[in-house]
Amino acid sequence: MEKQEVKKVKKIKKKIKIHKKAVLITAISLILIAVMVSVCFIFFIPNVKLLGDRVITLKLDDTYEDSGVVATYRGKDVTDEVKIEDNIKYGKVGTYKITYSIKKGIFKTEKKRTIKIIDDIKPEIILEGEEEITLCPGKEFEEIGYKATDNYDGDITKKVEVEETDDKITYTVTDSSGNKTTVSRKIIRSDKEGPKITLKGNSTMYLNKGGTYEEPGYTAVDNCEGDVSDNVEVEGKVDTSKVGTQIITYKVKDKSGNETKITREVYVSSPNGQGGMIYLPFDDGPSNVTDDILDILKKRGVKATFFVINQSDNLNYLIKRAHDEGHTIGLHSYSHQYNVVYRSTNDYFNDLDAISKKVKEITGEESKIIRFPGGGSNTISKKYSLGIMSILTNEVLSRGYHYFDWNVDCGDAGGAKTKEQVYNNVVNNLSHNRANVVLMHDFQNNYKTLEALDDIISYGLANGYTFAAIDMNTPLVRHRVNN
Repeated sequence: MEKQEVKKVKKIKKKIKIHKKAVLITAISLILIAVMVSVCFIFFIPNVKLLGDRVITLKLDDTYEDSGVVATYRGKDVTDEVKIEDNIKYGKVGTYKITYSIKKGIFKTEKKRTIKIIDDIKPEIILEGEEEITLCPGKEFEEIGYKATDNYDGDITKKVEVEETDDKITYTVTDSSGNKTTVSRKIIRSDKEGPKITLKGNSTMYLNKGGTYEEPGYTAVDNCEGDVSDNVEVEGKVDTSKVGTQIITYKVKDKSGNETKITREVYVSSPNGQGGMIYLPFDDGPSNVTDDILDILKKRGVKATFFVINQSDNLNYLIKRAHDEGHTIGLHSYSHQYNVVYRSTNDYFNDLDAISKKVKEITGEESKIIRFPGGGSNTISKKYSLGIMSILTNEVLSRGYHYFDWNVDCGDAGGAKTKEQVYNNVVNNLSHNRANVVLMHDFQNNYKTLEALDDIISYGLANGYTFAAIDMNTPLVRHRVNN
């Protein structure tokens, strides 16, 4: 029994010994195979090593410079044999690959680098109109407009989402890369604007004493409430039995408490004006005789009116002197060229504004007293614009100007050749039953008028006349309009 067990043990030990030997052989074989593979890898399979990062992230406008690779084969540098291929589309968002490959015999090695091109720039939203809008209380917002653009997607206005709350409008847009932009428009619900009153007829009216005043009417429109003409209150009455300036006041208030007030001036005068008054206006100056004219007026204590045009700036001091000595500076024309002045209503007022600006720069005061080139009755304007004088004579009054023609002509721009003729043309046409507005000129070398001036003043004072400068209260002397 013991001999059999011994045999079994010996048999088992023999099997174990054989198994160990097999394991050892297998291990040695694996090691030999690994060594052979390593040898093959070193000596037969090319090796490629990436330089730089395996994954590169670029922005749309970035410039990419490849870091490259290093390749070896059987201990030698074969980098220049590496073939490089990529599918990159620069300027287009996406994930791309760069492949580096080299083949030696039957063995080929590849390495890949990942290139990610991204867009991280937010879209832009441009709002049309103001970013802060004031709306009437209770009024719905009406979209003014907006535009959304993206550096990559282009026009994405259709993608804009608009959200409205009581105090703002929010605009949001997201581009294809997920970049998001939000802007807002502030809404202020308030009414701080008063209604607008528009007078029918002229804002300045002229009536003869004893005449009849008929209210031309008015309209009033509020930015929030619309037509509020029925709410207008009219204050003041015109008494045509009294000579002088009378004011009619129109006022209206909206529901938010904003009030608007404007006035209409009504001038009531005697049909003949102020009897025995002489007004001496000098047109077309200043000139080389202005100083002498001013000397005579100063000596005699007489005030006059100078309807000036644009002359050399070297003569500006004469306008200043006349103003400082109490004379009225009226507006005649800047260019004094009929083909310019009467070409259109706009051209006339552009010319008038130019001489008005010059006078204000010299005197520091704005003049609203004017005389039309050629007078309100001129017909030469027909050549340039038919009917323009009918428009201008009303329009200047509505803009607050007072225009003056004349009822006494000294003739110095026409038939009068001597100082005696100038003198006679004036004194023979004066009247105590009206205001006498004389047409005289202050143009270059007009010595006949200069030499007659002192005698005209002497005649007027000796015969009970009074001299005055035209002002805004002077009754208008106007001709019949012929165009």
